[in-house]
Formats: sequence, structure tokens, C-alpha cells
Amino acid sequence: MQQIELVERPITVTEHRALTYWCPHCLRAQRAPLPADVRAAGLVGTRLTALVAWLKGGAHCSYTTIQALLGDVLSVRLCTGQLARLVQKAGRALDAAYGELHRALPTQARLNVDETGHKECGGNLWTWCFRAPGYTVFKIDESRGSKVLLEALGKEFDGVLGCDYFSAYRKYMGDLGVQVQFCLAHLVRDVKFLTSLEARTSKYGARLLDRLRALFRVIHRRKRMQPQRFQRALERERQGIVRAARHPPWTREARNMSERFRRHADAYFRFITTPGVEPTNNLAEQALRFIVIQRRMTQGTRGPVGRAWCERIWTAVATCRQQRRSLFEFLHTTLHAHFTGQPAPSLLPA
Repeated sequence: MQQIELVERPITVTEHRALTYWCPHCLRAQRAPLPADVRAAGLVGTRLTALVAWLKGGAHCSYTTIQALLGDVLSVRLCTGQLARLVQKAGRALDAAYGELHRALPTQARLNVDETGHKECGGNLWTWCFRAPGYTVFKIDESRGSKVLLEALGKEFDGVLGCDYFSAYRKYMGDLGVQVQFCLAHLVRDVKFLTSLEARTSKYGARLLDRLRALFRVIHRRKRMQPQRFQRALERERQGIVRAARHPPWTREARNMSERFRRHADAYFRFITTPGVEPTNNLAEQALRFIVIQRRMTQGTRGPVGRAWCERIWTAVATCRQQRRSLFEFLHTTLHAHFTGQPAPSLLPA
């Protein structure tokens, strides 16, 4: 039988001494320098700094909770100000990896994008999530408009953008001719709303909802169908949905839905002709769940420093989960490289 146990005091304290000597030639006292990584790390070493960053960014812990854990479990007494400085060091160490991922966004063939609210000193900001096949990037911005997409992806983005039907994505698509896959799950919710209205609109919505459900039944049978048969079934259901959306009753909600299909039907069914594109935006929404939990527990940020820390640690947390890497080991190697002046480890997939 094997048994896992903590050692009694799982830390080591290393004392570094920089001795001072008297030089008889220059008649001055000369002090031996401490190692550069020791000076950069300061009181707390690399692994313990990585643990504090992991607790703060990966486990939603407050500074007082981290302070209590370190004191009770490790017998390490640190003030909350010192813990905040450790987190800031970790944030600066993550700059290089975060910038590398951000610069790689315009080159991706597929991206899922979503946004959610972010609080800062009582004001409202927006957290944007860019989910690529191999990594995830978060960006906090004052705007919820298409300019954020333009800044992150540029004018030459040539991939497929998975998103909901929010106006910022439609403007970005219309201005630059970007290929978009609108989320079918959001479409189902919008159609269900039609079924709750007056009789004519409800009947129109029910007819359209039946066709959408038939499409999802085909999608769920993908693994049991031959590829060619699967594609034919998808195309057949697509045509059925487009036909069902035509000739709406003379109500504002129904005609808006019909106009949506007239203008953007191709953007709802791009996954049929483009391999690898998902029909829903679930990937980005799943990545944002961690942020929503963090928002409820921390009540947002208080300034640009905290905002930058959140962007970087959230990106590291989501990407390490996506790549099935250890977040703690990545933070440790990143901090070690930062303190020793070596190139930072990358979060880009191999």
C-alpha cells in the first residue's frame, strides 16, 4: 500500500550572503554581487511565487485566503501587500507568452469569439474571449463594438469566425467580408421566443423550430453516418429550414427572423461546407464560465494593473486546460525564465 502525505514543513529557507571585502588597492569596500535571479525573485522563491499566482488566478482565492493558507499549512507569514507584489511579478512574467498568442490570432483558420461584462471600480467593461483550436486569449476592453475585433484580428483576417448574432460581429463581417458561422444554439433560443408570442407568430416559430430540431438530430448522428450521407442529410435539412423561414406572417418579430435568414442564411450553415467549423459557439461560452465565476467572487478589478493581470492569468489558465498542461509548472518555468533573463516559454501549440 502506498500513502501520500505532506512533510511537516514543506518549505526551505536559503540565506544568501553577499560578503564585503576591503580592497587595499582602491581603498574601498567591495561587495560580492548576489545571483541575478535571487535579486529578481526577492524574498519569495520561484516555486512559492508560482503557487501564489496559481491560487490567485487559478483557484479564485483572495489575498487573505492565500495569506491564511500559507500561514496555516506552510508556516510562512506574508502580508497581503507582499502577496500582491508577487502576483504583479507573475503578471509581468506572463507578458511575453500573452503577447505571442495575441499576435497569432489573425493567422488562425478558425476562431470562436464571445464577450461578457467586467466590473472595474463601479464601471462597466467587457471581457472578450478568442478561442482558437490550440489556445485561448482574453482581452478586457471598454468597448463592446467591432473595433475590438478590428484591433485583435486586423483587416486581413482570413479564417472563419464563430460567434452569436450580436451587431459587432455583423458589422465586422459586413465591413471586411469576413466569413462567419453564427451560433445555431442562439438561433434556437431566438426561435423559441417566437413561439411565446401571438398565434400567427407562434405557429411560424414552431414550424421553424421543428426544422432546426431535425437539423440537430442529424448533427448528433454524425458518428453513425457515412461522411457523404451525413453531408447530404445536412444539406437537406438546411434547405428545409430556409423554406420554413420564408413567407412569415405580417408581424414584426416574424418578418425580422425571415429577413435574418434572407441576408445571413449562408453564415448559419457554413459548418456544412467548411470542415472543422462548429455549428454552435459553445467553445467560447465554455471558456467564459471560468471568468463568470471569477467575476462573482472578486467583484472585478480596480485599475489597469489588475486588468492586465486578469488578461494574462485567464489566458494561461484556459490555454493550459485546453492543452492539458500543468498550469503550476508553466507558471514556475515562466517565472524562472523571467528571473534569469532567459526566453519565456511559449503557450502556442506545437
